[in-house]
Amino acid sequence: MLRVQAYRFVLRPDGAQERLMRRSCGARRYVFNKALALQKERYAAGGKHLSYADLCKHLTAWKADPATAWLKEVHSQVLQQALKDLDHAYRNFFEGRAELPRFKRKGKDDAFRHPQKVELDQPNGRIRVPKLGWMRYRASRAVEGAVGQVTVSLKAGKWHVSVQTEREVEKPVHPSTTLVGIDVGVTRFATLSDGTVIEPANAFRKAEAALAKAQRAMARKTKFSRNWRKAKAKVQRVQARIARIRSDFLHKASTTVSKNHAVVCVEDLDVRAMTASAAGTVEEPGVNVRQKAGLNKAILDQGWGEFRRQVGYKQEWLGGWLLPVPAPNTSRTCPECGHVAAENRPSQAVFRCVACGYAANADDVASVNIARAGYARQACGETSPVRASAQEPTEAGPALAA
Repeated sequence: MLRVQAYRFVLRPDGAQERLMRRSCGARRYVFNKALALQKERYAAGGKHLSYADLCKHLTAWKADPATAWLKEVHSQVLQQALKDLDHAYRNFFEGRAELPRFKRKGKDDAFRHPQKVELDQPNGRIRVPKLGWMRYRASRAVEGAVGQVTVSLKAGKWHVSVQTEREVEKPVHPSTTLVGIDVGVTRFATLSDGTVIEPANAFRKAEAALAKAQRAMARKTKFSRNWRKAKAKVQRVQARIARIRSDFLHKASTTVSKNHAVVCVEDLDVRAMTASAAGTVEEPGVNVRQKAGLNKAILDQGWGEFRRQVGYKQEWLGGWLLPVPAPNTSRTCPECGHVAAENRPSQAVFRCVACGYAANADDVASVNIARAGYARQACGETSPVRASAQEPTEAGPALAA
């Protein structure tokens, strides 16, 4: 089977290389925004949507224009990839997977991509990117497979390079044969049906005071002054630390779950709908807005969607499966008698069946019901386990322990 994997490293460019990388980020952003503005103008005038090939013709004209001749200083692949990103964003919008593309701004998602002609010298910890030449990188791990596209990005003042590789590997067989249900939450990050509990990292909550202090300091500075830029860099460092802590936690948790269970059943949650604002409108204001905002912040701090994504691809690499099950009533169904009622859950953490009197932690009950739903869907043939990267049912999964 073909395994596509990315490796991310910290770059160590010299001054000239850093200036050219900043110029590349700016040129990519300019081309993306100019092409997006062109698409919006044509739409407003009732014109036809331009394809990627059509936009490339406009790119040639922009590079020939004396006013934007500076675009020639950047590698052509960087500019072409910006147009591909816009085309992909519009395709996602037309197919209902994303919102309408928005203009990019400086300082957010500064990056550019090279799809080919990249060389990697692992023994010496060097990488050669077109027009940038050889650059040192922090070789924290070995890169396996043939090097494909490379993405260079700027985050919190540090340059990173992400190297995508492809390699053929033997079809894996998962070392385990067990199925587990997982209920995610805020008080407990994850509760497994085998009794395991994963406590949350709460990366944002722990750094919230430090972040608020840094943001207040930045707000007191004159915008775009030298001191403002220093304060902004401090805010970015705090935000980057929060992201690193959350990412490290999610990778460790997902790796542990994936290695120990062949089939992982999760609730098919719509996190975006769950974290929608309750503010309402001026005419019809919402209720419990402050409480809902706090709950939304706590949910988003956990990273449920990223956890599911990581479990999915790690299960695929190990030969296991990720099986989503419907979310309704997983925490309201009694695992002893099967009675379903909202009254079975008198509080967030307590489950007490009004029919048979069975009592337990609500998260433990939900995880057991999720596991049973996974077993039932397999046994009844309603669906097969699906990999995180696939939408259609695939071949039958591994044998399960009785």
